[in-house]
Parts: sequence; C-alpha cells; structure tokens
Amino acid sequence: MDFTLDTGATAWILTSAALVLLMTPGLSLFYGGMVRARTVLNMMLMSFSAIAVVAIAWTVAGYSIAFGTDVGGLFGSPLEFLGLAGTDDQSLLAESGVPFLVAAGFQMTFAIISTALISGAIADRVKLGTWLVFAALWVLIVYAPLAHMVWGGGLLSGDGPFAAIAEPVDFAGGTVVHINAGVAGLVLALVVGARKGFGKEPMKPHNLPLVMLGAALLWFGWFGFNGGSAGTADGTAGLAWVNTTVATAGAMLGWALVERIRDKHVTSLGMASGVVAGLVAITPAAAALTPLTSIVLGLAAGLACALAVGLKYRFGIDDSLDVVGVHLVGGLVGTIGIGFLAVDGGLLLGGGASLLLVQTLVAIVAMLISAVLTLAIALVLKYTMGWRIPEADERAGIDITHHAEAGYDLVGALASRRDRSSVVGTVGTVGSAAFPPADPGPEPRNQAPGDPVADPVPAAGGAAAEQPARPAVAGEPR
Repeated sequence: MDFTLDTGATAWILTSAALVLLMTPGLSLFYGGMVRARTVLNMMLMSFSAIAVVAIAWTVAGYSIAFGTDVGGLFGSPLEFLGLAGTDDQSLLAESGVPFLVAAGFQMTFAIISTALISGAIADRVKLGTWLVFAALWVLIVYAPLAHMVWGGGLLSGDGPFAAIAEPVDFAGGTVVHINAGVAGLVLALVVGARKGFGKEPMKPHNLPLVMLGAALLWFGWFGFNGGSAGTADGTAGLAWVNTTVATAGAMLGWALVERIRDKHVTSLGMASGVVAGLVAITPAAAALTPLTSIVLGLAAGLACALAVGLKYRFGIDDSLDVVGVHLVGGLVGTIGIGFLAVDGGLLLGGGASLLLVQTLVAIVAMLISAVLTLAIALVLKYTMGWRIPEADERAGIDITHHAEAGYDLVGALASRRDRSSVVGTVGTVGSAAFPPADPGPEPRNQAPGDPVADPVPAAGGAAAEQPARPAVAGEPR
C-alpha cells in the first residue's frame, strides 16, 4: 500500500504526543507534592529522569521489540526497527496517513509515563542510579514485550488465542500501562522494603496545591493519551474525549463519597486521587463505552480505588504513593469493566459472558507476566547495585544527602551545591548525612493545628525538636 500523508491526522497525533509527554512532568508535580518536603526533589527527579532513559531505550530497541515482526506471540523482532529506522509504509498509523516517526514518537510517550508511574511505589528510599538502570531494563524487558502482546499482534491481541472466545479490548493501555505499572510498583515495594517509620510516623503530603496542579496536568495530558489513541481526529477521538471527561468526574465523586462516609470529610488529596483513578479506568474503555456507562465505570473506579489505598497499612506494604491502589486497581476496574459495560459484547448490555471472560483472562496473564519479569530485574539489581540508600541518609532526607540541594530555602539555609561557598565553616563532603552543618530550618507541610508530626520542627533558640509521632491508620491520606 502506498503511503499518503494526511496532514490533519498527523497534526492531531503530534499534538497528542506532546500532551502525553506533558503528563510525566505533571506526574512529577503530583508525586512531588505527596511526599515530605525533604524528599520532593528526588521524587520529581525520578519522573523527569524516566524521560531521558526511556526515550533512548525506546529509540534504540524498545519500539522494535514492541512493534516489530512477531516472535512467538511474545515480542517483536528487536533489530527490525533498530534506531527507529522504518518507512512511512510501515507506520503503525499508515492507514490514517500518519508518518512512521510520528506514530513511533507517540508510542514513546506511553512508554515514558508507564515507567515513571512505578516510581511512586518506592518514594524516599532508593538510589537514583539503580532506578535509572531499572527504568531502562523494564521498558525493554517488560513494557515493550507486553505492548507487543496487546497491540502488536501478540498473545493478548486480536490475533492471539483468546480472540477465539472474543476479541480483547484495550484501547489505550489498561493492561500495557496501568496494570503493568501497578504490578511493577507492588513488586518493587516488596523487594525494596518499607520506608523507615512506615506505619509509625505520619508521612503526610507536604504540598497539596502541587498535588492538585499535577492532577490537573495529568487530566489535560490524558486527552492526548486517549484521544490520540484513535489514530486520527475523528468521531472515535471525540467519543474518547467525552468519555475521559465524564468517567473522571464520576471517579472524583466516588472517591469523595467514600471519604465522606468513612472519614466524615472530603479532602483535596482524595479528589485529586479520584481524578487519576477515573483516568486510569477509562483508558482501556474510552472507545468501547457510551458517556453514560463511562460515568458508571468512573464511579466504580473512584469507590474501589478509595477503598484499596488503605489496604497497604493492613498488609504492611509500603506502596508510598498508592501506585497499586490507584493504577493496578483502577486498571483492573477499567479492563474488566469493559466486559460488563461495552456497547459491543458487554454482559449488562446483552452481549453474554464471552468478552468478560476474555478481559479477565487478559488481565490475569498481564499481571503474571509483569510480576515475574519485574521481580527478576528487581532482584538482580538488589544483589548487584543495591536499591536502598543508607538509613541515616533516608532519615536526614534524600534531597540534601544525595542531591546536595533542598526543595525549599525558607530561612536562607543551603539550597543547592552552588550555595556551598556561602556557608561559613562548611566541613565534610556533599552527599554525606552530615552535610550541610547549617540548620535547614522548618519544612513546609500541610498540618492541622495541634497534630503532632515526626519531622523536626524548630524549638526555642532555633534547635530542632522531635515531636511525638502518631501512628498512621488505615484510610488516612498517605
């Protein structure tokens, strides 16, 4: 087939790719606001660094593994599109008139945000170098093969064995992105272990306006995520746009309802988390549902995810920023929910149980593949590079001890390595737990009057005083 450029479709995919790429900086704000002040820069850096590592890995071999010629239904030929060498006739969106590199770049942004999502499960306590190596390996060994299985004609696609029952549906990444990242986050949380003081010391978000801004940017970028997955600017893209809006609205209200009944108050953190839960759930279903059933799916996701995030306290798993509770649970709600609510084949709309069975099987297989491969990578890195920073560094704050800078310079304390010469009497090495000797002053935090905290706060004479800690309880925001 001769390729014919469609400038309108190409412009839409370029715009959508830019929107999806914006989601990763948005995620850095969302995650950054949810951690304590002394770790905000490290948390944001984990998202930003994923852009650098994944973009290169995707260009070199990731795209080819995902969309090259099928090898046993498990992955694509790694060398076929090495370095993104392909022709427009080989474009994923050739039928829509979108050039090869535009389609490949659009898919690159999916790989980037999927990898960055995982970082929220291991906040505050891991070496950046180990994280970067993990990100590169994960996108090549886990993400790209699973993308091939679902979207590249592999095991979990419409060309795979499950299609004999019913054709699997994953419009924009319920399995490839969210279930995959959620399972990976769970595996890393188990391998790395909990933060010091988890379940005993309050670890509340330090900047809720930052969280809400991040959620807003994620929502904005998600229109490219789902709308762009239509492949062109048409009615399907419009349906995905509307469904993305109303499902997210339903999830916000569902999360707020749980908080109101359980906790007697609605929080900004909960509403922002509801935004993400709704976006996650509608991702695989954006073109399969009507606006009304999308509201139902969003409401179910908000309820389920709000209840799920408290389970980490019950099971003692430090999924720091609820990657499992939001992305794994939300991805399962969306993927399996298609089997109930899809216009074509949904159980509740008279389609029988075939689609529901297939969606459930695909979700289970995707979870198993992600868990096994992620565990292998995590264990290799644990016993070679090591995951954890020293306990003293973790308690002092990873920003100062490992990046030699602080997110907030409120009292003229050292804020970065470039300020070192201005500190009188500085002794020691940048990056050590003892640096800097100056009192960094109080950390900003969202703190109710009279609520004790575990972080040091200024006492009389400027010395830091440790307040008694209050144990975290199930259902408490992070």
